[in-house]
Amino acid sequence: MGTRIDEIVGGIYRISTWQPQYGITFNQFLINDERPALIHTGMRDLHDPIRKAIREVLDPAKLAYVVLLHWEGDENGGMDQFMKEAPKSELIGSILSIQLNAIGFGLAERAHGFRDEERLDLGTHKLRFLETPHVHHWDSMMVLDETSRGLFPSDLFIQPAEQPPVVTENLSTQMLDLYRAAGAPFRITREHCVKTNLHIAGYYWGARSRRSRRCKALPQ
Repeated sequence: MGTRIDEIVGGIYRISTWQPQYGITFNQFLINDERPALIHTGMRDLHDPIRKAIREVLDPAKLAYVVLLHWEGDENGGMDQFMKEAPKSELIGSILSIQLNAIGFGLAERAHGFRDEERLDLGTHKLRFLETPHVHHWDSMMVLDETSRGLFPSDLFIQPAEQPPVVTENLSTQMLDLYRAAGAPFRITREHCVKTNLHIAGYYWGARSRRSRRCKALPQ
């Protein structure tokens, strides 16, 4: 099991750890900017390799934001460790998640809940929050980086197997096979996945040009 970090586009990095027992990678995303942000922390026992990967780009103590798109162990298991090392950092999540979850973990004084369409300025990158309750979890939200037009979809899809940081092929069939094997309690078709114009990954980049490196262009 190895953890690697790769730049996707313009200061946005994917941190990826292969988990053979699940047949997928667990991914986090680092945005290197004036006010750096870590989107998801990974599970608690993966803190050390994830921290080491971050150090290849920046000092983890300089993180300004730890962003959780929903409250789940592989998303926030290491939040207290990263926030302890970065004493000026702030925990970011949906207002629902922060009000009902963060308080119970003693993090309310350093937490900020965002509502639908509110924005966070990192410097070069501008994040827009999209509340999507019950899309994967009851407190879920997605984040759109308006600068790169990258969408962080809060586990709306799953990326099967160990994939490179940038993919161009359609992985919807493999994704659906993985969901079926896990006994997903809903019906979803390959045709539906294709119509979303989103490839299966943890991060989707849709440039204004059709020659995108990550997926088809997101709606304007």
